[in-house]
Amino acid sequence: MKCILGKKIEMTQIYDKEGKVIPVTLVKAGDCSVLQVKTKEKDGYSSIKVGFENLPERKIKKTRTPFRYVKEFKCEENSLKVGDLIEAGVFEEGNKVKVSSISKGKGFQGGVKRWGFAGKEASHGVKHEHRTIGSIGCSIPSRVIKGRKMPGRMGSDRVTVKGLEVIKIDKKNKIIAIKGSIPGRRGTLLEIRGI
Repeated sequence: MKCILGKKIEMTQIYDKEGKVIPVTLVKAGDCSVLQVKTKEKDGYSSIKVGFENLPERKIKKTRTPFRYVKEFKCEENSLKVGDLIEAGVFEEGNKVKVSSISKGKGFQGGVKRWGFAGKEASHGVKHEHRTIGSIGCSIPSRVIKGRKMPGRMGSDRVTVKGLEVIKIDKKNKIIAIKGSIPGRRGTLLEIRGI
């Protein structure tokens, strides 16, 4: 299975051979070092643990690893060994991928923004109540039922987008252009897996 870690740079657009606009997200997919290889015989499942983005010397003592990010990818077939480098060239143009990351945090939001509630009418007697959620309970069982959609914290969730396509790869600058949008702000860590 093909996999790599990267960081979101920005969204932009490129043109194909016919002159059509393709919206893409640019990803800085750096060299990932294989730190550990797990096997079914020894660990009960197959996976590889990779490190991404080297830390400066002064921070290595605190973290005990020379990498800022360490992630594990499950894979059935694996030919990698400890110390191998996974580069941006692991993918080819036209490959389908799925990308996982943490979405943008939006803070505490009301029911209208968080769940898409319609809000109340703008008629007589609805003063200062346009975006409130209204009644939340019932007389039996005299409590709020679990799972009720209410205001609360929104965003900062792990999101996976499947079926994205690799449009272009710049091996020299280690940049991958992926068609479509990817969750997260600029600089968000991305886990890119081949489908």
